[in-house]
Amino acid sequence: MRDRVLIIAEAGVNHNGSIDTAKKLIDAAAEAGVDYVKFQTFKADKMVTKSASRAKYQDSNTGDKDSQYEMLKKLEISEEMHLELIHYCESKNIKFLSTAFDLESLTYLKSLGLKLAKIPSGEITNLPYLRVMAKLFPEIILSTGMANMDEINAAFKVLIENGTKQENITILHCNTEYPTPMGDVNLKAMLDIQKQLNTKIGYSDHTSGIEVPIAAVALGAKVIEKHFTLDRDLPGPDHKASLMPCELKAMVTAIRNIEKAISGSGIKEPSPSEAKNKPIARKSIIASQNIKKGEVFSEENLSIKRPGIGINPMRWDEILGRKAIKDFQEDDLIELI
Repeated sequence: MRDRVLIIAEAGVNHNGSIDTAKKLIDAAAEAGVDYVKFQTFKADKMVTKSASRAKYQDSNTGDKDSQYEMLKKLEISEEMHLELIHYCESKNIKFLSTAFDLESLTYLKSLGLKLAKIPSGEITNLPYLRVMAKLFPEIILSTGMANMDEINAAFKVLIENGTKQENITILHCNTEYPTPMGDVNLKAMLDIQKQLNTKIGYSDHTSGIEVPIAAVALGAKVIEKHFTLDRDLPGPDHKASLMPCELKAMVTAIRNIEKAISGSGIKEPSPSEAKNKPIARKSIIASQNIKKGEVFSEENLSIKRPGIGINPMRWDEILGRKAIKDFQEDDLIELI
């Protein structure tokens, strides 16, 4: 990982099984300036039983009667598509990433030369999967939707015991409802994960909009993952909770700005850009009326006005009672010997 926030644009299954749509998603991700565009690698036969039901959001978002198995079967990416998408990512100067949902897919992604791997929330309790993941990939991102701290601790321990270095693990706070209600985000849980496990943290976002991932970066997230689509009205389980390309680009811009905003020394002092404003915005002690040489300075003949190039008004008490060293006209800056 690196110091700069790593931004993952989650294309997921929003390609709807089309290589052309997948390439257009890569185009949009590259244009937005993200670091990775991420897809999903799975074999429906290895991932889900024929009778498994779908999530309620999947039912409402797809508008069909397919089972979870039938839905996922249509969304598989073939090996040929993987190779074509990786090559296309290279041509667009964006990194390819995919999440594996079964052991066979894990091994396949490793064969493609991927060094970074993402554990989806649903696999956090999959012990054989976690063990293989730790042995295959040197850098791991672990998503924690639906999990409690005991489950996160257990998965974290498995990864370390099977060869993953603690400093190479980033744990993402996540809520798997699409879209996630704002009241369920619980963003402070991300900080609790960091405190308890002393590891890098991030946030995988399923809320509507871009404000929560931006807030996560301000709190210290080192990885942000966000779903995006070309059209929220397309059929499929994740489109409606995904960003449009222009929103993805706005999120990236905002995150990069937040990075700059929190990158300072932490010491409160004037910045180089604002130093020039001091004499303009601050004030000085001035004559509120004509004052003769030798006259005593008082609250009646002194005032405080801009510009701030004269005597600092914090010296007000020190100046009162002293005698004028020369004549002053109204609005003149007061001078001392």
